[in-house]
Amino acid sequence: MMENFNELAAFALVASERSFTRAAAKMGVSQSALSQTIRNLEARLEVRLLTRTTRSVSLTEAGEFLLSNLGPKLDEIVHAVNMLKGMRQRPAGTVRIAAAAHAAISVIEPGLRQLLRDNPDIHVEISVNDSLEDIVAERFDAGVRLGEQVARDMIATRISPDIRMAVVGSADYFSRYPEPQVLQDLTRHNCINLRLPTYGGLYAWEFDHNGDTLSVKVEGQLIVNSLELMLNAVRVGSGLCCIPEDVVANDIREGTLIRVLEAWSPLMPGYHLYYPDRRHHSPAFLLVLDALKNLRYPPR
Repeated sequence: MMENFNELAAFALVASERSFTRAAAKMGVSQSALSQTIRNLEARLEVRLLTRTTRSVSLTEAGEFLLSNLGPKLDEIVHAVNMLKGMRQRPAGTVRIAAAAHAAISVIEPGLRQLLRDNPDIHVEISVNDSLEDIVAERFDAGVRLGEQVARDMIATRISPDIRMAVVGSADYFSRYPEPQVLQDLTRHNCINLRLPTYGGLYAWEFDHNGDTLSVKVEGQLIVNSLELMLNAVRVGSGLCCIPEDVVANDIREGTLIRVLEAWSPLMPGYHLYYPDRRHHSPAFLLVLDALKNLRYPPR
């Protein structure tokens, strides 16, 4: 009977890690999917290989026998496959990245343009989602988030400088309302709020002046959950918004949007590309990682 190589490899990893959680993270799959894989293998072999408790995973006698005979052979297969991949003249494959909309538009897509032109066999899938997805459970190769949002058990590489925020309004809006001079003036303005998908709350506008950091909960008629909607609304005079500076740089330069409270503009931690610690990464992933981490500034 020909066994499923992936199932055997999954068993060997769980056995060596003595943990479904750590093994799933290294494989880039969910813990539930990995558990089902092992159950399928045990059902086909008609023998229990692992003993599971809420705190540990241990090998049965049959599991010990299988691992002792399987381990060296799996190592030889993995080595042979990696050698074969290295013989390719051109890296190939698909790299899946989960990212917030601003990171995808301002950093990732433009940062990978030249790489994709030079490597026609590499494909990149960018999944735009402003919630903090579990990249392991969702089988992404990497995610991109602000530095402060990256989980500690991930390897993280900075791919952008810090991001400055800007409070802006349209010329039409300021023809009807006076420009705010101090933070307290925001209470008299129609501010466009952004709902954070991860926590469900509204983003509190953050300010920094001479080392003093302040978070201000603003009020207004409109609440949105995307930067694109917010930008459309502020351009037509619906209110003020707090938005990454680079998104509205051209509007400010052309005078269609007016920046206010610039002295209080805060710096947010730059974007980091993060991924789980795996022993082997594909050549395509390594090229994507290299292209993004070597960006000195976000491309325009």
